[in-house]
Amino acid sequence: MNMESFFSESTKAALRNEPPGEWMPTLPDGCVRLSSGFPAPNLIPVEQLQAAVRRLLEEEGDLPLHYIGSPRMAKLKEQLQARLVQRGIRVSEEELLITSGACQAIDLVARIFMDNKTVVAVESPTYMEALEVFQNYTKHFISIPVDEYGLQTNKLEEILAERKRKGFPLPRILYTIPTFQNPTGTTMTMDRRKHVLELAAEYDFLILEDDAYGELYFQTHSVPLKAMDNEGRVLHVGSLSKVVAPGMRIGWITATTEFITALAWFKKDLDHPFAQASMASFLERTDLEKRLKTLRETYQRKCTVLLSALEQHMPKSVSWYVPEGGYFVWVKIVGVDTSEFLTQALNEGVSYIPGKHFFLNQQDGAEYLRLSFSYADQKEIVEGIQKLSKVIKLILS
Repeated sequence: MNMESFFSESTKAALRNEPPGEWMPTLPDGCVRLSSGFPAPNLIPVEQLQAAVRRLLEEEGDLPLHYIGSPRMAKLKEQLQARLVQRGIRVSEEELLITSGACQAIDLVARIFMDNKTVVAVESPTYMEALEVFQNYTKHFISIPVDEYGLQTNKLEEILAERKRKGFPLPRILYTIPTFQNPTGTTMTMDRRKHVLELAAEYDFLILEDDAYGELYFQTHSVPLKAMDNEGRVLHVGSLSKVVAPGMRIGWITATTEFITALAWFKKDLDHPFAQASMASFLERTDLEKRLKTLRETYQRKCTVLLSALEQHMPKSVSWYVPEGGYFVWVKIVGVDTSEFLTQALNEGVSYIPGKHFFLNQQDGAEYLRLSFSYADQKEIVEGIQKLSKVIKLILS
C-alpha cells in the first residue's frame, strides 16, 4: 500500500522539504553549546514556578486540570495586556490571542493568510523555523537582505516597485524580526521602521512582527512596529519563552478583532489551561521588571565576554555584528563554508549553527554562522570561542 497516496497535496509538497531539524547533529558530552538559542538552566525560575503551581492547585483544586480551565486564564490575558502597554501597545481583550508559544502564533498566521499562490516577503537571513512553517503553505517568497541596521527597506521598496511595474504578484505579508533579530542580532532603525510601515500602506501588505527578544535590550529599547501601526496592518507576536521559561509555551499575537477571530477559529488546542493558569499564578507574585533587569544585565555581560573573546582570538578576516540585545552574534568568515567544518568544531568541543539554515537559498549563508551567548556561562563562552578560533585558523591556513 502506498501510504503517501493518502496525504493531501499540500502535505506531499511540504514533505519534499528537508525535515525540520534533520541537519542538527548530536552534541558530544562536554561540548560548549554556542548553538543553543535558549536560556541557561540557572536563569529558569524553577522554585518560583514550583511555588506558583502549588499555590494554584491549593487554591483551585482540579479546575486548572479540566477542559473548562481556571479563572486565572482570564487573568493571564490581563497580565499580558499590561505588559504590552509598557511596550506602547494598547489592545483590547478581543485583539489578543494567547498561543502555545510564538511558533503556534506564526503557524496560525500562515494558516489563515497563506495558500499555494501567496507571496511572502522574508528577511534574508531569518528565523529558520518560520521559514519551515511558511514553506508548508507556499513556495512563493521574496527575500530582503538584512544589514547591521536591520531589514534593508530601500531594497524592499526597489523589489516592490519592480514587481508592480512588471505586473508580478505583490506580497500579502512581510515577516520581520525588527528587534535583536534571529540570527543576526541586528535592530531595525527607527527610520526603517517608519519606512516599512509606509511601504505596507503603499503596496497593501500586512506585517508579521516577531518580537520574541524585544524586552531583552542592553541599554535602550526599540519601539515595536505594532506601537507605530495606525492601520491595523501589523500582527505582533510575542512570547514569555525568553524571559520566563520556554517549556511553559506561553506566547501571544495581537491584531485587529477580525484577524484574531479568524486566528482563534483555527486554534484547536483547547488553550492549555494548566500552563496558562500556572503562568498567571507565577506572574501574580513575580516582579517581572526586576527579573527582566537581571536578565538584561546577565545577557549583556555574556555578550561582552563573547565579543571580547572574538576580538582576542579570531583571525582578522573574521567579522561580526555587535548586538544591542537578545541572544545572538552573527559571524562572517569570507571564503569558508561554515557547514563543512561543523564536525571539526564538534570534535574540538564547541557547537554553532551554520548560517545556511537561515536562508531560503542556502548558498547565500555559506560564509556565516550564528553564535548564542544565552546558554553557556562566561567561562564556557571564552573556552568555546578559543576552540572555535582554533578550528577556523586551521581552515584558513
